Amino acid sequence: MFHSQYAPRRAGREDVAPAVWSPDAAASATTHAARAEEGRRLVPETVRLLTEAGFPRYFVPRARGGTEGTFTDLLTAVAGVADADASAAWCGALWAAHSRFAAYLPPQGQQDLWCRGPDVRLAAAVTPSGSAEPVPGGRMLRGEWECVSGVDFADWALLAARDPQADGQPVRLHAVPRGDFAVRDSWHSTGLRATGSNTVVVCAAYVPDHRSFLVADLMNGASGPGRARCHTVPAHLVGGLIFAASALGAARHALDVWSRWAAVRLRADRAGGRDNPTLHRTLARTAGDVEAAGLLLRSAALRADLGSVTERTVASNRRDAAAATNLLVKGVERLFRTGGVHARNGEGELQRCWRDVHTIAAHSALDPESAANAYAEAVLTEPKEASLVTT
Repeated sequence: MFHSQYAPRRAGREDVAPAVWSPDAAASATTHAARAEEGRRLVPETVRLLTEAGFPRYFVPRARGGTEGTFTDLLTAVAGVADADASAAWCGALWAAHSRFAAYLPPQGQQDLWCRGPDVRLAAAVTPSGSAEPVPGGRMLRGEWECVSGVDFADWALLAARDPQADGQPVRLHAVPRGDFAVRDSWHSTGLRATGSNTVVVCAAYVPDHRSFLVADLMNGASGPGRARCHTVPAHLVGGLIFAASALGAARHALDVWSRWAAVRLRADRAGGRDNPTLHRTLARTAGDVEAAGLLLRSAALRADLGSVTERTVASNRRDAAAATNLLVKGVERLFRTGGVHARNGEGELQRCWRDVHTIAAHSALDPESAANAYAEAVLTEPKEASLVTT
């Protein structure tokens, strides 16, 4: 069982983590959030605790010692860490997601990755770059890949490049060990600053055939020997959900920070004989937005774990992840605008959450227009009978 160990701060939430949990990684993320942001990478202690909590092994096949976890538990765990620091949660979520990717490697490739155990941190770049020249038994990989989150602490990298020998030059992901690539410090983002999403540089790395696979298999959720349900769902069914989980936790943290400030402000106003309806409206509307977003994401996670996989369910999850993220952006924006001078403090927690949520929302997997187009295509082109079914 994955150590889904991050309990939300406030009681009464419906997505409370499993009973056995430890606050160690979340506490470390809280303690070191400012330092990590300034250094633009997580501190080693937080990385160690995220690893011990089970993020890298989360989707590793059980045959390799992994968990083959559920998306519902992952949502809870990631949001819980993001309630401390969205950058730490983002890296943990991607280390989990990338172990799902690696389950598409042939058996020998999986053995290469997990021969010493399942707690292997994998970075990934799925946008094709560089070149993969065919050589006997494999390919010679060269090039640069940008925005590779958590790569400073990665044991392996999964790097996408086109296959020049195959018809249509399909994209393949290539598993490259840490010793065969360098990292260039290039991450200077507005938000998620501590993710260390730097550039991977490969001068020349030999990748045997058993350490690569077609990205199309991952995108389509192709079945195969030893692949569990969590490995064979289409990428678009779960991609937006995994990214949005960090935004959910960050928005919850922003609401906590704002509420503490608002309570002090309200007492001062009442002591002066004044009331402040703006605070009341902001709290109610934002709490509603955040809780609604959480319900949308939980619904998407349950659909990914248990629902039938159709074009419509995939489109529904894309819709819900984008809609939830939009609610979170609006809610955090509302807090920021009403949060007083402290909200504009460059070192303040509320501003960090504001920056992180906006940066997450800019990810292509959460683009509302693409999600709307996919959903409309799935619904409006279905047979008339099927179009009456709602999700």
